[in-house]
Amino acid sequence: MGLHVLMAEDDPDIQLVAGIALRKAGFEVTIVNTGLELLRVIEEHRPDVVILDWMMPDLDGPDTLERLRQDERTKDLPVIFMTAKSQGFEVERGRALGAAGYIIKPFDVFKLGDQVNEILGR
Repeated sequence: MGLHVLMAEDDPDIQLVAGIALRKAGFEVTIVNTGLELLRVIEEHRPDVVILDWMMPDLDGPDTLERLRQDERTKDLPVIFMTAKSQGFEVERGRALGAAGYIIKPFDVFKLGDQVNEILGR
């Protein structure tokens, strides 16, 4: 089995499409709906990489990433934003928070696995 991806995404269509694309690329995928749910799941099942939407209910992507970086257990966990937030200042903010990479929506389902591997240096 490949790397374990934990993805926080609140759009069911994107969950479905991205989940299928990542599984076809060889990743094991767990999908949650919100940042708070991601923080709960990560306590029990530490993934190899997190894919994080920017805009989610209850706790957005940047706030979720800040919490991950403040925790000793997850401060070095690779986090990739997958979002429509693509303006320069938004990308800069994501990188300043410690994101390993940035995938812009809409993404190419045929290239999603390659993009994740490239960001991870694989």
